[in-house]
Amino acid sequence: MTDTTIAPGTGSAPAPGTPLLEARGVIMRFGGLTAVNNVDLTVNTGEIIGLIGPNGAGKTTFFNCLTGLYIPTEGQVTYKGTVLPPKPFKVTQAGMARTFQNIRLFHNMSVLENVLVGRHTRTKEGIVSAILRGPGYRREEADSREKAMALLEFTGLARKASHLARNLPYGEQRKLEIARALASEPGLLLLDEPTAGMNPQETRATEELVFAIRDRGIAVLVIEHDMRFIFNLCDRVAVLVQGEKLVEGTSEVVQADERVIAAYLGTPYEAAPGSTADAGSGADAGSRADADSGSASDAEGTIPEEDEQ
Repeated sequence: MTDTTIAPGTGSAPAPGTPLLEARGVIMRFGGLTAVNNVDLTVNTGEIIGLIGPNGAGKTTFFNCLTGLYIPTEGQVTYKGTVLPPKPFKVTQAGMARTFQNIRLFHNMSVLENVLVGRHTRTKEGIVSAILRGPGYRREEADSREKAMALLEFTGLARKASHLARNLPYGEQRKLEIARALASEPGLLLLDEPTAGMNPQETRATEELVFAIRDRGIAVLVIEHDMRFIFNLCDRVAVLVQGEKLVEGTSEVVQADERVIAAYLGTPYEAAPGSTADAGSGADAGSRADADSGSASDAEGTIPEEDEQ
């Protein structure tokens, strides 16, 4: 992996360890369904933060609230102290970029062209300049190509710059999505299940890539179901269960929390999100635990693969 000189974000970089992204009291309702319920999260500069939880916990919905795809019903999201507008392109322009759970590349465009698309928030020439192809346009185009090629070198895809995106192996398509996100020069990169469907070698390569991104001064917030990947990678991990944040802390703290284990196995526990406060419902809880015991033993050691909401 070759080092390049792509500068993260725009403007002056905050001091290491200062708050970069702050979400406060984020609630997202769809009709009568509360998909995200009063979630707080802070990402500091230089950090890699993990977001985990069972299927349907609200992880991707929360991501969508952070990046402007959804407008939160309640709560506030700020980046570098400024409230983010509820428009994805403005969020990207502010300095946040993301990838998606399902790969969203331009399959009939080349690898290089896909990365160039990610430069659109950092170019200044307009449609008239593009039509006339004046000196300013040509300089900017050359600069964008140089930076895009540097990112392809960084992600190990430079030799396939002219290939169609659809012809790349699955793991390299994931890398290309990351390269395209980096082309917007973010200060914070959000990754939604970047290792989904990967073999162990590809997962390890992705882990090394994320560390290299962090080493370049870009903070990372990542959703993932691969627990080994998350716990090896992250400085802090937050756990969502039924739309609520259950616990947040270091990998060691989260792994040792019995509530996290219970949430993944489907076992009821005291003060679980969505549970009633009626102490007299112990018999009902016991019957639910009995009903879940078979599926819990089958589920042990496995992690669900998708989280649409």
